[in-house]
Amino acid sequence: MSETELLALLRELDDPERLERPLDYDRTAASLAFAALVHRLETDFGTPCASEQDTQDSSEYGRVRIPAQATTRGTPIVVCVSKFGSLAEVCADNPGAFLGTEEAREQGALDPSDLATVEQALAGLGYVSVPEELLESDYEGPSALEHLTARPTWWTRYFGSM
Repeated sequence: MSETELLALLRELDDPERLERPLDYDRTAASLAFAALVHRLETDFGTPCASEQDTQDSSEYGRVRIPAQATTRGTPIVVCVSKFGSLAEVCADNPGAFLGTEEAREQGALDPSDLATVEQALAGLGYVSVPEELLESDYEGPSALEHLTARPTWWTRYFGSM
């Protein structure tokens, strides 16, 4: 999806009455999809991946951590999954460790083939990958997020603690 299409999707999913999860949120379906993602990444990278799920008081559903020893550049890859619209984020090391995947690639921390493997897994399982660079841009939606942080971002909206 283009940046314009992704921004349109972020705005479409935004419901100021439901900050933590959407009205049609299906916890069982989210759990099954997440388990499939963990399994796929473990298969693709040939190693167990640590994961946490069903994050409380957050719009993030969970995270999968691909260990450093399984990546080409020796940097862990973290995949964050939102409770909204199967949104996902891929980042090197941890969210915010780099300005985004482009910077991580430029600095030699993220191999393009590893990123492609993760992106293919996400797409194959119906997730929409949103670049960290876009998620870190200023939030421009209807939800009141100022009480959460001085500078709300799209990441705050779809992956942050509520």
